[in-house]
Amino acid sequence: MVYQHFMEHRHADKNISFTKFLDMHYMHGSPKDKDYSRDMQLPFKSSGDFVSVLANEFVPDNAQFAIHVPVVFLSNKKAVTQHNDILPSYLSSIWQPPKSC
Repeated sequence: MVYQHFMEHRHADKNISFTKFLDMHYMHGSPKDKDYSRDMQLPFKSSGDFVSVLANEFVPDNAQFAIHVPVVFLSNKKAVTQHNDILPSYLSSIWQPPKSC
């Protein structure tokens, strides 16, 4: 519809641009000119072109969400390393000069 009406204006005035056409029809209200009835058929020129939709969603006030995480039981065993038998006296004498083997 917009393009057809633009082409009608273009036929009457070869120098009219599309932006000038939009400016003439949408930026200056709806002046009653010789093609007023045709202008009012353009989109968004009358209130019948607008649609309003309201969607009210019901969300309860006491909504609760539960996330269940699986429980994994680990055995409580003491880790065995090769350095468990180091004596504290050895650790205190760590700064000794190097020894030849």
